[in-house]
Amino acid sequence: MTAVVIALLPAAGFGIYNFGPRALAVMAVTIASTVLTELLFGWLWKKKITISDMSAVVTGLLLALNLPVSIPLWMAALGGVFAILVVKLLFGGLGQNFMNPALGARCFLMISFAGQMTSFAYDKAVGLKYLSDKQLDAISGATPLAMIKDGSMNLDWAQVLKMFLGTTGGTIGETSALCLLIGAAYLLIRKVISWRIPVCYLATFAVFYLIFGGHGFNLMYLAAEFCGGGLMLGAFFMATDYVTSPITPMGKIIFGICCGILTGVFRCFGANAEGVSFAIILSNCLVPIIEKVSIPRAFGMVKEAKKNE
Repeated sequence: MTAVVIALLPAAGFGIYNFGPRALAVMAVTIASTVLTELLFGWLWKKKITISDMSAVVTGLLLALNLPVSIPLWMAALGGVFAILVVKLLFGGLGQNFMNPALGARCFLMISFAGQMTSFAYDKAVGLKYLSDKQLDAISGATPLAMIKDGSMNLDWAQVLKMFLGTTGGTIGETSALCLLIGAAYLLIRKVISWRIPVCYLATFAVFYLIFGGHGFNLMYLAAEFCGGGLMLGAFFMATDYVTSPITPMGKIIFGICCGILTGVFRCFGANAEGVSFAIILSNCLVPIIEKVSIPRAFGMVKEAKKNE
């Protein structure tokens, strides 16, 4: 868990640079709410206090990185409480939850407060620094991914580069694909996560988008889909969650393929430009089936079964 926190620091740091001190405030609120909820639950119900395992900190930080910087702080705190209390602790605590707590909380907030959850901000780099002689820190608007979907953006490689570096609108932690890839490389080198889920996820989504995306074999649009939204954050940091993903090698591959297909369906045919959160959660629900069909047979099991017949 500590390694995951370290890997998220580049994206978190860039989010603070990109959106200002309020991004840090959102992170502080979500982390405080997740840690305090787990602490109070253990104290009130006489359970073992487990905040030292850092899982609550990871959940709070991931949740913050999935939120827009303009979200009211009480909503951010409510999301942290929901993530720990409802998604994690009511199912038995760490190792028992069937979906990623941070994603569960994000979807809860998206359904409950759609307006606030879809109000994104651009940073100072968009060029609108002054309005009526007042300097602007940010201006709200649609994300590049949403503008690509509705056709309002003339996409070019310069815009894709902005999306890769992160000087665009979006949630606090999803804008910079570069920072997310740096963190992902750290986790892969440390062997904290397996390559199977993120590679199969991204490869499957790429094939699906090139076939059904409506732009043909256009690598510029594919690169924009990779860099925009929460695809990189989801593929490397949330789909790879130990508790909610398969443990078998083949199961990880199947799980990654499921995530890629569902993300492609939501992005290509859904009303919303995003789809990573719901794709991963639905795939989490399929994990028991995936593990059942992907568990390797014990050596000699087939022969022994035939012999008994």
